[in-house]
Amino acid sequence: MAEQMTAAVLHKVDDVRIEQVPVPEVKSDLDVKIRIKAVGVCGSDIHFYREGRIGDFVVKEPIILGHESSGEVLEVGNAVTHIKPGDNVVIEPGYPDRTCQFCKTGKYNLCATVPFMATPPTDGAFCQYVVWPGDFVYKVPDNVSFEEASLVEPLAVGLQATKRAHIHPGMRVAIVGAGPIGLTTLLAAMAHGATTTFISDIYPMRLGLAAKLGATHTINAKDTDQVQAVLDVTHGEGCDVVLETAGTPETVRKSMAMVKRGGVVTLVGMSAEVEFSVPMMDIIMREYDVRGVFRYANCHPVAVALLASGRIDVKPLITHEFPLAQAKEALDFSDTRKDVAVKVIVKP
Repeated sequence: MAEQMTAAVLHKVDDVRIEQVPVPEVKSDLDVKIRIKAVGVCGSDIHFYREGRIGDFVVKEPIILGHESSGEVLEVGNAVTHIKPGDNVVIEPGYPDRTCQFCKTGKYNLCATVPFMATPPTDGAFCQYVVWPGDFVYKVPDNVSFEEASLVEPLAVGLQATKRAHIHPGMRVAIVGAGPIGLTTLLAAMAHGATTTFISDIYPMRLGLAAKLGATHTINAKDTDQVQAVLDVTHGEGCDVVLETAGTPETVRKSMAMVKRGGVVTLVGMSAEVEFSVPMMDIIMREYDVRGVFRYANCHPVAVALLASGRIDVKPLITHEFPLAQAKEALDFSDTRKDVAVKVIVKP
C-alpha cells in the first residue's frame, strides 16, 4: 500500500474532512518534493469552502484546499539544480505549459492550461507533502520564516496589481479592502513609490494595521462615505489609481467613483458572481482604464527579494495559526472573525 499522509479535503460546501491520502512522489526530472511547513488561508479557499465555486471554477470532486505555501525540500529531480534537499522554499501555485504565446511573452498567468493549487481539479497544500515542478519553486533565505514565506503568494498578487496599474513615485493610490490582499497591495504600492495612500474597510483592527504599515489615510466604510472621503482630500479629483481588493459589486462601483479622469482602476478581488452592472457611461466619458488582475507572472522572485531585504515586512499581517487537524476551524475563523483575523496560517 502506498505511503499515506494527512490532508484537509473539501468534499462539498462547509464539508472539510481530515483524511489519509497517498503521499505524492517525484516522477519527473523537473519535480521537487516538499514537506509543507506553513499555508495561508486565502479568500479563494473560503469562497470554495462556503460557496463551492469562484466564477467558472466549481468544486465537483473532493479537493485539497490551500495554495499560499512554504516548506522544506526533501527530494529533487535530476534536472533541478537551483535548489537542493534541505532548502527552504516557497511554491508558486500555478504553472503554465511554457510553450504558448503568453508564456513566451512573459504573461504566463494567461496561459490557458495552468493547473493551479486548490482550484478544481488541482489539489492544494493543506497536507503534509507536495510535489511540484521545480521551476516554480523558489529558495527562501534563512532570515525569512516559513510563516512569512507563506505570504509571498499574496504579496505577489499585490505586486502584479501594482505592476498592472503602472504605479510610480508620487502617485495617489486608493485601495478598497484591507484584508490580506488589500494590505499586501498597500505594501506593494508603497514599494513602488505611492506617496498618498487611502485604504478602506469596515473593520477597525484592519484599518489600524494599515495605518501602522504606512497608509496615509484610513477610511471606515461602515460609517463614512469612502468615495466622498477620497474626493475631499484630493480636492474633487480622485486618485491616480484605485485597486479594488474586496471583490463585491458595490466596492467595484465605488472604486470607479473614486478614480480621477484618465486614471486606472485595477480589479483584484474575486467574486462568486460572474456578472454585475458597472457605470459604462462614466467609464467612457471620464476615460479611465479598468484592468483585471489574474494572479501574477514573474512576481514571486521579486516578493522573496523584498522580504529577504527587509524592504517589506509581512509579519504584522500574521494574526493566527492552526494545526492541519484544525483546517476547518481555520477556514471558519478566517471567514467569521475578520474583526480580529488578518492572515490565518495552517501548519501541517
